[in-house]
Amino acid sequence: MGFQLLRLKETVDFMKWRFPAMIFSTLLIIGSIFSLAVNQLNWGLDFTGGTLIEVGYEQSADLEAVRTIMLDAGYTDAMVQNFGSSQDVLIRLAPREGVKAVEIGDQVLATLRADGTKVDMRRIEFVGPNVGDELTEQGGLAMLAALICILIYVAMRFEYRFALGSVAALAHDVILTLGLFSVLQLEFDLTVLAAVLAVIGYSLNDTIVVSDRIRENFRKIRKEEPVEIINISLTQTLNRTIITSLTTVLVLVALFYKGGALIHGFATALLFGVIVGTYSSVYIASAVGLALGISRDDLIPTEIIKEGEDQDPV
Repeated sequence: MGFQLLRLKETVDFMKWRFPAMIFSTLLIIGSIFSLAVNQLNWGLDFTGGTLIEVGYEQSADLEAVRTIMLDAGYTDAMVQNFGSSQDVLIRLAPREGVKAVEIGDQVLATLRADGTKVDMRRIEFVGPNVGDELTEQGGLAMLAALICILIYVAMRFEYRFALGSVAALAHDVILTLGLFSVLQLEFDLTVLAAVLAVIGYSLNDTIVVSDRIRENFRKIRKEEPVEIINISLTQTLNRTIITSLTTVLVLVALFYKGGALIHGFATALLFGVIVGTYSSVYIASAVGLALGISRDDLIPTEIIKEGEDQDPV
């Protein structure tokens, strides 16, 4: 016997709340799509191209003062934020034709030092806009390819209704994660894209465990209705789901607070994705399969009597 966080003696009626959960998820998806259409994503330098400059101050930097200095110097598109500590400042500039990144860095550094403040250059990076466009296209194709492969795999292993439920859950998780970054205008870079793809894998793993238990119980339990069998299956996998999610969340919380600015977006996307992925495995994948009419006949292979076999005596 493995460790059990919860010792449940009765079946939890998860499917009782499937309709409110579906309405709630639909509203969140609509809100996310609306935000993505209006606010779009705050694309990182990996996708937009441009110059990234990291500078260091001796004292805590006044971000508002830095923004004012950059604005007065004609850098109206400059995005200024802390990076790691209050002394480190990250400045992101859009691409400028005919000007090299090193020249831009020298100009920005001279602008920040104009009032006598001691500022050190930490690093400077340049990404061309063509590279950004290519990354955007390839990232979208990677996500689409992952969803298609998952649809085929689950359909072959289980049943097409489970496959549609699994893909619906994955699409739900991806859209809500992108919606979070759109609403909060968090920077979306390659690390966040990697986290979104990881969320797809995590959510799929949880969904497959639940689907496998549902299929097993459909074959073992003969007298219960599909709703009750799904509830039994979800209750049986609840301990595994909670322990897996909890241990993952603990690691991600540590990364979120202690991992530094470089992986802050990665940790944010994964932390949110794990939470919604656990929720969608219960209330999206299973509920969609149930709504599509999943039954015992769909999961139990038809027995074929071979020619020559003895028939039951009359």
